[in-house]
Amino acid sequence: MTLTVRPAVFEDAPAVRDLLNAVDTIEIGRPETDLHTVEDDLRRPGVDLARDSWVALAPDGRIVSYGLLWDEDGGERIDIDHYVLPDQQAAGVRLLELMQTRAAERAAANGAGRAVVHLYLNSAPTLDTTALGVRGWQVVRQFNVLTRAVTATPAPAAPPGVTVRVCTTEADRRRAHVLLEAAFVDHFEHHDRPYDQWLAWHGGGRIDWSLVWLASANGGGDLGALLARDDDSAMGWIRSLGVLSQARGRGIGGHLLQHAFAAFAARGRDTVGLGVDTENTTDALRLYEHHGMKLHYAVRTWQVELPVSPTVPSPTPPR
Repeated sequence: MTLTVRPAVFEDAPAVRDLLNAVDTIEIGRPETDLHTVEDDLRRPGVDLARDSWVALAPDGRIVSYGLLWDEDGGERIDIDHYVLPDQQAAGVRLLELMQTRAAERAAANGAGRAVVHLYLNSAPTLDTTALGVRGWQVVRQFNVLTRAVTATPAPAAPPGVTVRVCTTEADRRRAHVLLEAAFVDHFEHHDRPYDQWLAWHGGGRIDWSLVWLASANGGGDLGALLARDDDSAMGWIRSLGVLSQARGRGIGGHLLQHAFAAFAARGRDTVGLGVDTENTTDALRLYEHHGMKLHYAVRTWQVELPVSPTVPSPTPPR
């Protein structure tokens, strides 16, 4: 079968969404990708769609594989997403090769001596992972997506000496950014994002600030924050929950979690989900399981290290 490979354009978003939902259905049993998720990815800051995205089209025009590459650190670390229908492995391998080449180019342009590329795949992906193994990829981490059914309940009582407020003012929004960045600074794959970049990463203008809460000690300053979203059709989503290291062990994280459960139930949601690094050093996985969250599916981080060729400066044009 003849395939056409080209860069993605923003107008491909609905077709890419359909592909991702077909992959979702195979991997996790139901479609869970909304159009805005794909549109946000295609608008990622620093992504040049002409060079950092790919779609493979079957002769009938269907998109059968899709890839996106982004570079947040400006160094050796490059991230990619990759999706392919199970009967289109040749297309998937072709896009994988193109992404590896581009990842090495991006790292070289950053002045790095190598490219360290991360790819995120379901634990039972539609891509034949043999193609990864023969190219030197290895699994380096696993993230679990957890869910929990929620029902309407009163907001929980806060731990002694702790208050929770909704993030409504610009000062509070910036404070949420500072708290969450500080809480995750030592975590695997953390990126230090300035405020504007952090906003864009979390959906920018679609953030519902009534679903962002700050936890404070009475008279002792802010200790943690939770940022949630209610724009996914499948479930309410807790995007980020963090407590400063000096305040852990006081029940603040669990209280924020229960606060979010109650808020989503009050909105009519019946399920809430989040993602967690299974090797998180703060024992977050156990916290979430303690509060009734169960495994929905697992995502593995694959990594490969690629050599790069030094970039050669363009010759200075004659005067």
